[in-house]
Amino acid sequence: MSVDAIDIQRGEVDELVAVRPADVDPAEHLSFARNVFIPLTTACRYTCTYCTYFDPPGEASLLSPRDIREIVRDGADAGCTEALFTFGDDPDGRYTQIYDQLAEYGHETIHSYLAEACEIALDEGLLPHANPGDQTREQMQTVAHLNASMGVMLETTADVAAHSGKRVKTPEQRIQTIETAGELGVPFTTGILVGIGEDWRDRAESLLVIRNLHERYGHIQEVIVQPVVENERWRGGEPDLDTLRRTVAMARDALPEDVSLQVPPNLAPAGEVTDCGIDDLGGVSPVTDDHINPDYKWPALDHLETIAEEAGVPLHERLPVYERYLPDDLRDGFAGTPAGTPRTGGSWISERIRDELGADTDAGRRYRAVIADN
Repeated sequence: MSVDAIDIQRGEVDELVAVRPADVDPAEHLSFARNVFIPLTTACRYTCTYCTYFDPPGEASLLSPRDIREIVRDGADAGCTEALFTFGDDPDGRYTQIYDQLAEYGHETIHSYLAEACEIALDEGLLPHANPGDQTREQMQTVAHLNASMGVMLETTADVAAHSGKRVKTPEQRIQTIETAGELGVPFTTGILVGIGEDWRDRAESLLVIRNLHERYGHIQEVIVQPVVENERWRGGEPDLDTLRRTVAMARDALPEDVSLQVPPNLAPAGEVTDCGIDDLGGVSPVTDDHINPDYKWPALDHLETIAEEAGVPLHERLPVYERYLPDDLRDGFAGTPAGTPRTGGSWISERIRDELGADTDAGRRYRAVIADN
């Protein structure tokens, strides 16, 4: 699929580029999720120049089932609800060591191993949210029913030099993955990166692509506006505060009201953009590091409370799947339904996730307590 196929009009881009912070209203609340960050593998077929997450062949690692269980068990003990699984896009044939490890664990593909990892998380009392990068329909179907929600960053619709290398990450691949999630009825998180070589029109176009996909399928639960940050591989600069504020305002203007908007508080001055329309501070871990951005530690909960207090709005905890995607019998006073329609005869969450949310277990009661507090 090409970007042009998402029906963006030139006039829409011009209008969005003209949006400023004064043109949008601040949100009436802020939310966050308690999660554990699980870097399933550091292998990636891409070599984006701003990314410190991937390791080259021979150095990339793969967490063992025992490692995964220990991490998610610690997270459940700390009161988390989300197991955030991240890894580079489907490793290519250069990563022979990774495939040897997969075979040792009884798997041929990283997605079948991800399915096992999600099962471990559910068994230990956490709801999986997997972000496996570009995915085919078959790959997503392998894991979607074991996830409360999934995600992948669109990043940008522009062809930027930061995505160059032996294998080029293209916007068409990302768009296709987001559309596949819509076709399968998967509650989905996506977002844009700011400062990787795109211009203002590229940012507007990226946001409009996301909006149009949501209008078609109703599955986008949250959009992240994430500035690129300096690290050992990226010395291309960071967007300034005015750029971030303007981009966030553009996102709030472009997106439907039911789509949440996040700025990560460990990567950006979130307190400086609350008047630009953000209503979420993302997943924050009391247990694990941000393995994608290891130099930028998660803020403590009291920092989030300070951001909310200074913005004059309440702060509440949420699950990795937003409440509007839950069945009526699992909501507690939550009003509203998804903007779109899931696949014919389907549901926004699988029977497995529904059973976990409704279970008479410590985890089930923890999930329902979070829902009830909203």
